[in-house]
Amino acid sequence: MREVDVVVVGAGPAGTAAAITARRAGLTVAVVDKARFPREKICGDGLTTTCLRLLDELGLDPRRVASWHRVDDVAISSPSHRQIIFPLPRNMGEFAVIAERRDLDAALVDLARSVGAGIHEGHGIAAIEQVADGVTVTTDGGLELAGRHVVAADGMWSPTRKLLGLETGRYLGEWHAFRQYFRNVGAQPAHRLHVWFEPDLLPGYVWSFPLPQGRSNLGFGILRDASIATRDMTRIWTDIVDRPHIRSVIGPGAEPEQPHRAWPIPARVGRLPLTLGRTLFVGDAAAATDPMTGEGIAQALFTGMAAARSIARFAAPEQVRRHYERHVHDELAIDHGLARVLGKVLQSPLGARGAVRVAGLSPWTRRHFARWLFEDYPRAVVVTPSRWRRDLFRRPGAYSSAGESQG
Repeated sequence: MREVDVVVVGAGPAGTAAAITARRAGLTVAVVDKARFPREKICGDGLTTTCLRLLDELGLDPRRVASWHRVDDVAISSPSHRQIIFPLPRNMGEFAVIAERRDLDAALVDLARSVGAGIHEGHGIAAIEQVADGVTVTTDGGLELAGRHVVAADGMWSPTRKLLGLETGRYLGEWHAFRQYFRNVGAQPAHRLHVWFEPDLLPGYVWSFPLPQGRSNLGFGILRDASIATRDMTRIWTDIVDRPHIRSVIGPGAEPEQPHRAWPIPARVGRLPLTLGRTLFVGDAAAATDPMTGEGIAQALFTGMAAARSIARFAAPEQVRRHYERHVHDELAIDHGLARVLGKVLQSPLGARGAVRVAGLSPWTRRHFARWLFEDYPRAVVVTPSRWRRDLFRRPGAYSSAGESQG
């Protein structure tokens, strides 16, 4: 049996962020994942400003991510098809990027390996036992690991959570998303991201996220309790793609390059146990996705890094748990509570039209709404003075010291 300080279950963004952070704090780390990288991962592929800053902090080199593609502008269309262009800052670093998860996750695994984390691919968790002074993990490949703590980064239906007796019943997530990659996308500007608030999908939306070489991640997301049943998403997909205002952006020659895929999105951080004994849940295993947009990569990175820092800082398990839970509450739960309230505004065409109109009132509102939408500022920053800082509205984006990155 191999002994380490931290066993990480899952090598997605949450798990690799935990592994990298723990290694840099001087802890020994073993990461297990049932997949082998690179592997396909269903996602919208959008990286927000917060996400990019965390990737920069972790030391990820954008040149290691082949599909890394900068976004300069966000085009948002209201239910009445009124479109407003929201510009992101120029020459101040990266504020929004599209990168295929297959590429991003593989680069993060390589980074974790390079800092000394033991990466065990093709090993799903089979058993976990919490003992007085640690946790033992056994994989379905027969690997046995003993750790002082476990970071469970194994997704929405976390096998670790189930093995510990924390079943979530028939929980299917708050959102359901659907995406397909398209090629020969010729009409839209190469660095412009599009969002359409369609009346029949509210508070959900349709997106087109640009990728290199005339490709796009095209998809849509709906609330699980919306009028459209998730089983009907495939049926309405062709209609969505061929709506004139959407087809005018992706172009008449755009064609799918692989089958469509759908996935559930958990967005109820603080409503599931974040810890149990010496195990800390992060990313989708903590249901940490933004409930308004469905964005989850930044939250995965944040929770993974927070878990590792709590483990590195404290020796007593109860202190680790308390510090991690408080940090997640202070930095995510409050923001997500406001996001849920704002999401209700978008449930009606009138509310969605009004929100887009107000956001586009002036160059100042357009500029700052784009930055707020892409998590340059915390969602609830106005009502949390403890997070105010002098340069809050003037901060550069990620990778600003490295000059222009690829894309």
